Amino acid sequence: MDVIDAIILGIIQGLTEFLPVSSSGHLELGKAILGDNSLPQESLLFTVVLHFATALSTMVVFRKDIFDIIKGIFKFEWNEELKFSIKILISMIPAALIGYFFEEQLGMLFNGNILLVGFMLIVTALLLYLADKAKNTGKPVSNTNAFVIGVSQAIAMLPGISRSGATISTSVLLGNDKSKAARFSFLMVVPLIFGKIAKDILSGELSFEGHNAPALGIGFLAAFISGILACTWMIKLVKNSKLIYFAIYCFVVGLIAIVLGYYY
Repeated sequence: MDVIDAIILGIIQGLTEFLPVSSSGHLELGKAILGDNSLPQESLLFTVVLHFATALSTMVVFRKDIFDIIKGIFKFEWNEELKFSIKILISMIPAALIGYFFEEQLGMLFNGNILLVGFMLIVTALLLYLADKAKNTGKPVSNTNAFVIGVSQAIAMLPGISRSGATISTSVLLGNDKSKAARFSFLMVVPLIFGKIAKDILSGELSFEGHNAPALGIGFLAAFISGILACTWMIKLVKNSKLIYFAIYCFVVGLIAIVLGYYY
């Protein structure tokens, strides 16, 4: 993988991790349009590096929130920070279970199934449209809400379903405040990313042999910087009810994917 490829993949990962357009879906479409040999295949190590970068970008954007949560937990009392941490743990349960027991089956879906990507992008578009029309409230995320949002995060493992789009939309449709929905959506994925990274490292599947260190570093920086920008931008968009533009985009791209799937 050369440096240019690393930059492109890093920017795609950084933007689509937070913008509700489905990174997995776009990668599958890119492979179909450009051909498998035209778009560089991401190695497991490179994928881990990019996900680590976006996890760190989330921590940078929400550094004050994370610091307050950690500080609150170590007070060893039943406070809002501890309650929020429990909600994050609850939200992780569905995705963790699905990822653990059905990892191989999920991997089989990422084999150029453009029709599936197209239909799932349209589902994402519908969720974003409904969330955009929902009224803003001051309602916080409850424990029950956290589990339901976690289910939507698990469903978002399908190519074409946007993780941020699904979780934010579900939270808003449950009646939660839009700003709180975005904050919860982005923070809930950080432990899962670090958990997945730890699993990959401990499994011994990561190989550092034959990898271009400069490309890894450049890819990391591209994902990290674009992730910070996308995360900050997305918070403002959700708060100001601007999800309709992403709904239109996902719908159009979904239709294109369905046409490609039928005729190619």
